[in-house]
Amino acid sequence: MEDAALDVLPAEGLDVSDPAIFAQNLQGPIFERLRREDPVHYCSKSPYGPYWSVTRYKDIVEVDSNHGVFSSAGATSLDEVRAKGVGDDATPIGGFLNMDPPGHDTQRKIVTPALAPSNLVKFQDLIRARARGVLGTLPIGEEFDWAKTVSVELTMLMLATLLGFPSEGRLRLKRWSDIIAGVPGDGVVDSWEQRDQELKEMARTFLMLRDERRAQEPASDLISIMAHSPEGQALSDMEFASNVSLLIVGGNDTTRNSMSATVMSFHDNPEEWAKLKANPAMIDSAVSEIIRCHTPIMAQGRRATQDYELGGKTIRKGDKVMMWYISGNRKGSGKR
Repeated sequence: MEDAALDVLPAEGLDVSDPAIFAQNLQGPIFERLRREDPVHYCSKSPYGPYWSVTRYKDIVEVDSNHGVFSSAGATSLDEVRAKGVGDDATPIGGFLNMDPPGHDTQRKIVTPALAPSNLVKFQDLIRARARGVLGTLPIGEEFDWAKTVSVELTMLMLATLLGFPSEGRLRLKRWSDIIAGVPGDGVVDSWEQRDQELKEMARTFLMLRDERRAQEPASDLISIMAHSPEGQALSDMEFASNVSLLIVGGNDTTRNSMSATVMSFHDNPEEWAKLKANPAMIDSAVSEIIRCHTPIMAQGRRATQDYELGGKTIRKGDKVMMWYISGNRKGSGKR
């Protein structure tokens, strides 16, 4: 695998979706090589079929912003089976993420008020109190699992609050997020049938909460907002559940991964930790830098709706295109 980053690029292209690349921490030199030599790179063979890898910032922005040529519909995940499920009755995931404008914009606006900075700032005292509470219980002089004890616990507490989900059941949110992001055989579920059964349980749970919220006065949690907004009321049961699945993953994976990446980054770079301690005013910029350096969403896909020239390559109608944010955020990617 290491040779893939150093030798001549194989004729069939590099499958940069190979989990072994990330398990061995080889993604850095591989993406650097692609940005330098073949920034719009075609892989003809992968477990998910052929696809293009777009690795430079300016090319990613071009694909990401051109909805007329590059469609999100059923294409945001490289593994489309994971997104759609198996069988006619499978529970789809991803909600408005898998839609193009104007439908995407209409459904996204349902949850925008709850996630706006003006609303989130209302939670800052609660977030600080919970952070102090979790950190205050950590053992001193003993090893512990930071991801499980801190990152997961804090994330689940706040995600349950934002959704309006019972706090005592918050680990169910983590379970559902892991199922949504996973496939059979990865240690979470054993079969597609089990995966779909648990996703249907998730859907039933949130549809019940939706119906409860509709019978109550509007509140500021996401379920209440979706239950009372005209656009949310127009959603089918399946659309509602699919959008909730997006909120669960979006609120879980990104936050908990960024928390863990923060600790790892400062452990690996103690001089940067010393600078931050000496000047806490740098916290805002430190958070942005952590998210750039350890991109919580590594990639998203699109499907070409027509032939298109990008980076000197011809992408054909129907081709799958993966935008590797984890590469576009790096030095040398042409980031502006």
